[in-house]
Amino acid sequence: MGTMLYAKGVFINRSFDALNLTQPDLVGEVHKEYVRAGADVIETNTFGANRVKLDAFGLGDKLREINAAGARIARQATRDAVYVAGAIGPLGIRIEPWGRLGIDEAEACFREQAEALLEGGVDLFILETFRDVNEIRAAISAVRAVCDLPIVAQMTTEEDGNSLDGTPPEQFVPELNREGVAVIGVNCSVGPAPMLETIERMGRATDRRLSAQPNAGKPRDIEGRNIYLSSPEYMASYARRFVQRGVRLVGGCCGTTPEHIRQIRLAVQGLSPSAQRVVSPAGAAVDAASADAQPVPQAEKSSLGRALQEGRRVVAVELEPPKGHDAAAAIADARRFAARGVDLVTVSDGLRSGARMSALSLAVLVQQAAGLEPALQYSCRDRYLLGIQSDLLGAHAIGVRNLILFTGDPRKRGDYSDATLVFDVDSIGLTNVVSRLNHGRDVGGQPIGDPTAFLIGVVANPTSPRLDDEVRRFEYKVQAGAEYAVTTPIYDLEALDEFLRRVDHVRVPIIAAIRPFESLLHAEYLANEVPNLRVPEALIARMRRADAAGTACDEGVLIARELAEAVRTRVQGLQVAGPPAGILAVLEG
Repeated sequence: MGTMLYAKGVFINRSFDALNLTQPDLVGEVHKEYVRAGADVIETNTFGANRVKLDAFGLGDKLREINAAGARIARQATRDAVYVAGAIGPLGIRIEPWGRLGIDEAEACFREQAEALLEGGVDLFILETFRDVNEIRAAISAVRAVCDLPIVAQMTTEEDGNSLDGTPPEQFVPELNREGVAVIGVNCSVGPAPMLETIERMGRATDRRLSAQPNAGKPRDIEGRNIYLSSPEYMASYARRFVQRGVRLVGGCCGTTPEHIRQIRLAVQGLSPSAQRVVSPAGAAVDAASADAQPVPQAEKSSLGRALQEGRRVVAVELEPPKGHDAAAAIADARRFAARGVDLVTVSDGLRSGARMSALSLAVLVQQAAGLEPALQYSCRDRYLLGIQSDLLGAHAIGVRNLILFTGDPRKRGDYSDATLVFDVDSIGLTNVVSRLNHGRDVGGQPIGDPTAFLIGVVANPTSPRLDDEVRRFEYKVQAGAEYAVTTPIYDLEALDEFLRRVDHVRVPIIAAIRPFESLLHAEYLANEVPNLRVPEALIARMRRADAAGTACDEGVLIARELAEAVRTRVQGLQVAGPPAGILAVLEG
């Protein structure tokens, strides 16, 4: 459907699903072309018609109309000669444990779409192009809640046969098998050849009917348009092989034109699916893959882990990666911090101005050249889930053990204002990723050998204006596996006390961050322009008086020392941030 609408001049930045309301004749004509080509099943034009995706176009209030219309248009085009499948795709955002949307919330999104498709008159449901088993299971539950029509459940896989999140067929097929769907299959992402190998693996893991809908090869950019180059005859030759491997529902995904379907129909007419399939013992693969390795005890992970477990107070400083590749100044600062008795250097991952050294590189250099144990700040921004996993495994391999995980700033900042941002997961999902690695499994649930030994730290903001949300997210982080937390800069002690009271039931060791004011201008900036940071007016007044007397910098250090002393009995550690000279001045107090 998307291929044909694109070929008919519909731009890809539009909601294709909304065409059910604005250009129903165009959608209906595409359906008719596939019916005339010999399709036995056509899918409604509703792949992205869920609330999350429609809201992005300002069309959330049209969800029921779009889906019901999509089903009616398809029904009218078929004249009841072929089956109409209600097409449901993924939400387009991560759900738990990787994202903030709960499984119950995802199920509610799918349910309202399924209800509307059922209202429009579909014969079955095709859940397709899912990468996350948790999400497709939520979609299955949603359909089951509204009807008992047949369900085709299709994951999308890479050329290695694993899902886009790394889950192999030997794991996701038994899970879908237990859901009792009518057909289990794969679609999209790859062409016929790699999908054939995946189908063979799937056939050994279930005795249910199989489906295969490959892309017509990989798209090529030809004069600004995406063109799929696998010919109808080539696709048809593989359709025969699919059926011979036991596939009962065969077709195509992106790039599959009516001519492809015509040739596929001719190729498979008269064929009978092979019955020679050897099914592995149900659940054997998934049970082996899901067995957790014994996590490394906290005290054995790092010096910081041992100190926190023993209840010792720790002192940390934050170090910013330098511009360029010369780390000599940063290492010299780290050595001065070590001489002042600092226990830990946290290396910032928050800066995006200019060409800076990576936080991971500086963390390793500090550990090797200054003898200080580092804690690597690691954000979700600009990183995909599998890339995150690779980064973390590499960091562990070169000796990094302490992490401070956070989502990252979503705003455009730095020297490159047109740079795009990526948020595949948030900090809760990131915590789940690391926790899974610490249990010897990757994000796809597969064993990785010896478990990692990361000490999992997270960020907490006691002065958030949305304290209920902050407390709830903190609870989720601890449930996901957080072992300690570092706060945002503390200037308001009453806010810190209130936060500590609210999280006492899930308390993990907390390190309070202190940052000295560098000037009156800096203090006013923090108070008025930095979101979610609370600076009492009394402190601003002190800085104004000091600025008038020409001692603003000294007053900023004095305030930081007072705050450091005040939080000493409230939390288990202190982190001092800011320019190195200011950090040393606070530590000397």
